[in-house]
Amino acid sequence: MDKSLKSIINNQINYFSSKKTIDIDLRINSLKNLLREIKSSEDEIESALFKDLGKSKGESYLTEINFVYTEINIAIKNIRRWAKRKSVRSSLINFPSSDYIIPEPYGLTLHISPWNYPFQLSIAPLIGAVAAGNTVVLKPSEYSKNTSLLLEKILSNVFDPSHVVVVNGGVDISTKLLEFKWDYIFFTGSIGVGKIIAKAAAKNLTPTTLELGGKNPCIVDETASIEISAKRIVWGKFTNCGQTCIAPDFIVVSKKIKEKFIYELKKQIVKTYGNNVVDNDEYGRIISDKHMNYLVSLLEKENIIHGGKFNFDDKFFEPTLVEINNLESKIMEDEIFGPILPIIDYDDFKEVHDIIKKYSHPLALYIFTKKKKFGRKFLESYPFGGGAINDTVMHIANDRLPFGGVGQSGMGKYHGESTFNTFSHFKAYLNKPLWIDPPLRYPPFKNKINFLKKILKLI
Repeated sequence: MDKSLKSIINNQINYFSSKKTIDIDLRINSLKNLLREIKSSEDEIESALFKDLGKSKGESYLTEINFVYTEINIAIKNIRRWAKRKSVRSSLINFPSSDYIIPEPYGLTLHISPWNYPFQLSIAPLIGAVAAGNTVVLKPSEYSKNTSLLLEKILSNVFDPSHVVVVNGGVDISTKLLEFKWDYIFFTGSIGVGKIIAKAAAKNLTPTTLELGGKNPCIVDETASIEISAKRIVWGKFTNCGQTCIAPDFIVVSKKIKEKFIYELKKQIVKTYGNNVVDNDEYGRIISDKHMNYLVSLLEKENIIHGGKFNFDDKFFEPTLVEINNLESKIMEDEIFGPILPIIDYDDFKEVHDIIKKYSHPLALYIFTKKKKFGRKFLESYPFGGGAINDTVMHIANDRLPFGGVGQSGMGKYHGESTFNTFSHFKAYLNKPLWIDPPLRYPPFKNKINFLKKILKLI
């Protein structure tokens, strides 16, 4: 292993072994200091996000900075309660006893964060890890280099590097970090890289959270409110230039309203971003030439019904609607992760079931309908990470709703208390008194088995 990385990790081992992170006051004060540092760095954060992704100040604040503020404030307010030993009811077979659950930190945690929301998705998991009493090595994405460098500056101003440290670099650094035995690994990114992380973690049976992605279906039935549905889908899809893991990946719309709905989608795109999107300073940019090339390749031989313009010089890619007749199309193979929205129609709702089955276990699933019971039954019928009826993306805004994938879209949950729980091992123990020692559990059982059976049936 690289000597400098080994030194960083050894320092964190020693820091965690010193039991300093067990101190609740240290955790709270660290997060308060982090909050102050972020507030004093808002302009720098917004500037870095603009340089990396073309994000406007408004979008940067709403989707990144404010999200982090909420997570920090929730943690500061609740750490003492979350970390408190909890008493649970004893079982009859253990009578008399006192039974407890106590959350304890895992120890050394490795966080590998992505480039699409490089500030929020780096800091939010870190908050929970610190709140739970762990140390953190954060490896942010090399694609969002301006934000990654700023993360290093912000966190070094707040934390002892033996507690929390940023390690910048490319794939080679991630590979070297994965060679070490961690107590927990938290990764947000692609399914392909997630499998690499899982394989590396399996060598040491290291627990992991994998926040991945997939093709998120968005269903629009014949009863849907055309205007509101189109407005909310356009916002959810094209915010951050479509580079959102829970954005609608494709639309499945009833043939009965298809033409009206497409017309309204086009109208809402123009209403939101104007006729000349390239001049709109609130519309973001694609992260790199690599990703631009991928998105451009998806449009080959496709029926573009709106948009389709792009410019490599400033990583501009117009909000684009594509009409799809064949699920075998290249655009339907993998997650798009950009401002291209395929539209598929259906005659019979049974066709929707076949489509969802083909793209099973998405990170998000959405349905637009005026039939409340039907919408609820629909979402309860399929496995997915999180979703909504008559909206997109906004389930992420409620910290009481755990966020995470299932199957191919990931494993593990976080946000709010769920983040603290993710980075905590819930240790169970009981306390037995010495003044009584019931003989029922001890051999020989020959003359007391019938009585034991009666007792056990009461449990």
